[in-house]
Amino acid sequence: MKKIIQTDSAPAPVGPYSQAIVAGNILYISGQIAIDPASGELKTDGTIEEETHQVMKNIGAILQQAGSSYEQVVKCSVFVKDMHLYSRINAIYGEYFDHDTAPARELVEVANLPKFVNIEISTIAVVAS
Repeated sequence: MKKIIQTDSAPAPVGPYSQAIVAGNILYISGQIAIDPASGELKTDGTIEEETHQVMKNIGAILQQAGSSYEQVVKCSVFVKDMHLYSRINAIYGEYFDHDTAPARELVEVANLPKFVNIEISTIAVVAS
């Protein structure tokens, strides 16, 4: 059985998908981009650091709504438009996870992302059953 996760503290989906789904004790968070959930506006006019923080905040809001946390994240998929931003993205990403218990991850460069943002992250986490 699956459960839909929805919170106003993260951006509403911009298509036919859910913010997140819980199946069993696994939480699958859809790719998050730098949309401010309060205004609905993209946060892409600042730095990649600001954009990455907004993405991670959106993920955090969904984790919280589902009864999980960054500590329970087991996998992240990071998609970026420019691999030259890797170290700057990685520095911000690292603020959200303990180095010794960080989740599995891949970071890949892609040609484009929704709304032409610079970064998108999807996440898998564990939730209490």
